[in-house]
Amino acid sequence: MTNMLIATETASGGNQLITIILMYVVIFAALYFFFIRPQKKQQKKTAQMLSELEVGDSVLTSSGFYGVVIDITDDTVIVEFGNNKNCRIPMQKSAIVESEKAQAE
Repeated sequence: MTNMLIATETASGGNQLITIILMYVVIFAALYFFFIRPQKKQQKKTAQMLSELEVGDSVLTSSGFYGVVIDITDDTVIVEFGNNKNCRIPMQKSAIVESEKAQAE
């Protein structure tokens, strides 16, 4: 009788271990699909947008200013704001949130 009791205890202990491991796998999968994967997609989209940036494109900066790209170097972009031609500000490419291609004339 004691052998049967010991066998029952080890079987339930093994089931608990499998259940715990399964729960961790489910939680990790949910975190991956709800948080990590969408963030990586957004990073790829932003990197593609910055790589396709050209002179003359209209951009929105992270500070909320709209402007037009005047010059592009490796990590720096010179953006002209408003109708004032003297308002040209160099900024990092990473400060650009959105871009819209210049319309072909």
